[in-house]
Amino acid sequence: MSEQRARIARYVSATPGVHFNALVRELGLAPGQAQYHLRVLRKERDVVEEHLYGKTHYYPPGYGDRERRVLGLLRRETARDVLVYLLEHRSARPTAVAEDLDIARSTLEWHLDRLVEQDLVEKRYASHDHVRLVLDDPEELARLIGDVDPSLIERMADRFVRLTDRLLDDAGRDG
Repeated sequence: MSEQRARIARYVSATPGVHFNALVRELGLAPGQAQYHLRVLRKERDVVEEHLYGKTHYYPPGYGDRERRVLGLLRRETARDVLVYLLEHRSARPTAVAEDLDIARSTLEWHLDRLVEQDLVEKRYASHDHVRLVLDDPEELARLIGDVDPSLIERMADRFVRLTDRLLDDAGRDG
């Protein structure tokens, strides 16, 4: 394997689900050069390619179809923000998600359509036709987020510890 292909394969392995433009930008490659080497890597089965909602993503071998789709969506900032929000809150109304993330409701709905289609988020209808958003498989999502952004898991653990400390502190004052 050439040094350039080995470099690309290492990068894909370290950033599963990376999309083509990010790979080109981060590695400082010309698009045609990247396409050539990725084509060879795919042929040799060192890299897997997946097209998802208008973007081409690359993965090391070993990820299943669903994992690849989840990772591809996690590589998209707004979709990742929505999923992390739901991991933290377990359930939320779309209005709260849009307000807390400071995104337009139409932007949220665009991403939710894809997250629902990929069975990552479920829209549950409660009384008065109020919708609650709930993650389909929070454990799988938490595991795959670590593949996208390991520091995110650390930040979430820190938030959990702070929340637990606050709750225990509040309980101590009330008790």
